[in-house]
Amino acid sequence: TRNEYTNTPNVDLTELVKVGDPITVKVIKTNDGEGQVALSYKRVAAEKVNEKLEEAFNNGDILTGKVVQVVNGGLNVLYEETRIFIPASLVSDSYVKDFSEYNGKEITFVLTEYDPKNRKVIGDCKQLIVAKKKAAQQSDRQYWCSLAYKMAQPVLENMAKGELQKNMQTEFSPSFDNRNRKVLYMECFGRLMAGVAPWLTLPDDATAEGKQRKQLREWALASYKNAVDPQNPDYLCWGIGGQNLVDAAYIAESFLRAYDTLWKPLDEVTKKRYLTEFAKLRHIDPPYTNWLLFSSTIESFMAKAGGDFDEYRVNSACRKVEEWYVGDGWYADGPSFAFDYYSSYVFHPMYLETLQAMVDAKVNSRLDYQKYYDRELKRCQKYSIILERFISPEGTFPAFGRSIPYRMATMQPLALMAWYQKLPKDLSNGQVRAALTKVLHRMFDQENNFNEKGYLSIGFCGNTQKNVADWYTNNGSLYMTTLAFMPLGLPADHPFWTDAAQPWTQVKAWNNQQFPKDHHWKDDIVTKDKW
Repeated sequence: TRNEYTNTPNVDLTELVKVGDPITVKVIKTNDGEGQVALSYKRVAAEKVNEKLEEAFNNGDILTGKVVQVVNGGLNVLYEETRIFIPASLVSDSYVKDFSEYNGKEITFVLTEYDPKNRKVIGDCKQLIVAKKKAAQQSDRQYWCSLAYKMAQPVLENMAKGELQKNMQTEFSPSFDNRNRKVLYMECFGRLMAGVAPWLTLPDDATAEGKQRKQLREWALASYKNAVDPQNPDYLCWGIGGQNLVDAAYIAESFLRAYDTLWKPLDEVTKKRYLTEFAKLRHIDPPYTNWLLFSSTIESFMAKAGGDFDEYRVNSACRKVEEWYVGDGWYADGPSFAFDYYSSYVFHPMYLETLQAMVDAKVNSRLDYQKYYDRELKRCQKYSIILERFISPEGTFPAFGRSIPYRMATMQPLALMAWYQKLPKDLSNGQVRAALTKVLHRMFDQENNFNEKGYLSIGFCGNTQKNVADWYTNNGSLYMTTLAFMPLGLPADHPFWTDAAQPWTQVKAWNNQQFPKDHHWKDDIVTKDKW
């Protein structure tokens, strides 16, 4: 009978078996009351499958079966003519309102109970779903690394071969001025390297991240060489305009951030070429703004590298920056204050790095660089608190001021303090990582921040916001966003990466949780000329 052939209800046996097909059956009655021998195909199949089920139960093997019935409390699933019950609580990892959607579908499961004598065979789909999601879920560090590599790979792979200027898909602001458009390539390379340099300082290892990091480092070292080789197609546009001062400073900054990894391995010819190109930039008279720090960053690097440097350009920048400090971590970008993110883009990082380089170079001048550094570090910590408080529970931050297409560069000081392991006491590793990761996801998961060839595209959160570009913006400028990746310079086992994610300030504030009270920070370090 049909019931002794299969457990599948309402099946048409003519679709399963044909006259003349050989089958193995079991005699269940020699006389069914009508003089016929009663046979069962499904019982033979069940005996065979019992061995498979017992083995699957013991080994935790994944099985696939068809849902043949939705019953109160769960699903009946048919696996090779054996019914397996999956309780409603083990069907999914989330609430299921209507189980009828599973009827007739194949599902995968493991066995959590196997007692054929008592006809108790229980399956579980839920643990497979949970395990699959966990396997598919990137760690925060894996996500950061994948995003950093995505930005860096097309730039460095091409430039290492001398093909960046040939292959890069370029974009310019609708209001771009009449400067030489080749400045784009120095902007792209210098800003990218300033962002990924800390990551490249980590030692090689056999992990997927380690292999990517090693590849980027090799490309970067070749790119540095090409950048100052006049015979290379990717020789950068040194000396064609004032913009060179800006992006030469980011190249110098990348050397300061990875001195042993990116500067020391360069051959002597390449090093000499950099020091020569840097020195030539002294003919540029910087605007009376954050640009003074571009000069000081270059000169302080040259001091650390043992080259000739202009002490006056360093010290005058320091003195002016002190005059422009307005309090609570904010700097005015020149004599008048503008409410923008230039305290993030330039002031805090380049001021700290200028001072540290002068300390490293053991320069003895009128300025006490170590005291200046200690005071500026506290200001940067205060400003980092402000940046962290700008991050909303949804992972957004206020978009204001010029240069907003620099995207994540707004968070550079917060990232810098994390990399330096100098986060203020009110900010934990777990909350800063969680907050920055949320912003990265919010900004970049849309996949429309890149153009067709994989280079960053003008915009803020997407590439249809060209109107926010300034007259100096091109898509080389946008690699400032990598400046937020500096915590990748901390090893994978550092607490910044291993501590549990914690709610950041605005999450606490808007969910009735305790959060630190903010307050004014005053300078408590006084500096005087040493003579």
